[in-house]
Amino acid sequence: MLGANLRRLREARGITREDAGWQIRASESKISRMELGRVGFKERDVADLLTYYGLAKGEERERLLVLARDANAPGWWHRYGDILPAWFQPYIGLESAASLIRCYEIQFIPGLLQTRDYARAVVMLGHGRAPEDEIKRRVELRMERQQVLTRPDPPQFWAVVDEGALRRPVGGREVMRRQIQALIEATQLPNVRVQVVPFHIGGHAVHGGGAFSILRFAEPDLPDVVYVEELTSALYLDKRDDVDQYALVMETLCIEAAQPDETPEILHRIAADLDAA
Repeated sequence: MLGANLRRLREARGITREDAGWQIRASESKISRMELGRVGFKERDVADLLTYYGLAKGEERERLLVLARDANAPGWWHRYGDILPAWFQPYIGLESAASLIRCYEIQFIPGLLQTRDYARAVVMLGHGRAPEDEIKRRVELRMERQQVLTRPDPPQFWAVVDEGALRRPVGGREVMRRQIQALIEATQLPNVRVQVVPFHIGGHAVHGGGAFSILRFAEPDLPDVVYVEELTSALYLDKRDDVDQYALVMETLCIEAAQPDETPEILHRIAADLDAA
């Protein structure tokens, strides 16, 4: 957000990156990295740039200086840095800053909606040989992430979940039954929308692709970001063509899936099937 604002102010004054860099004794490439949010910020550099861009005083200057201080402050998730892969840490920061999170899940319940027992079962699938303390911390991290949905001014969360993820008894039938009940309760939150892609529609828009998330931010100068997780890494896509393609797939999925007001009935039916099994 800070980088996007600095770019907006610089361009509004018709100042080149080279000239901006000269003001803070830095290269043109450093200005570029600052504007893309790919390098840390020194508050003095930000203050000097704001003055050069015509913001010597005023509320906007103070707001941006606060952003500079916040940008350098470690996020709450940094205390889990020893168990978090480097490629996942940026996602938690983006998730915390997003105003809209849309996701498609084919194998698991979305992480922000998982119960503690279900989350533990998922963690065990990938880290079953890890020490018990590490397992607990991984689960706690997921639980702490979920607070984003109930904080003041939470993001809108829109999940499209394949029916297979809802019927796969991860952790056993009792764990899954409680997870389905928790999903039913989550659909009552005003900022949460869940849609189910039922088996009976056959093929659908993802046609062989995997899970992905699209994050949107309140700051109009920030592009949407698509997050695609792989086994040992992740992709962060923000090029317009890539984002547009994933957005089109997501919108098509939302049309193909059962409508949100049908979700509680579908979940109750799945819960009944679990009880009968």
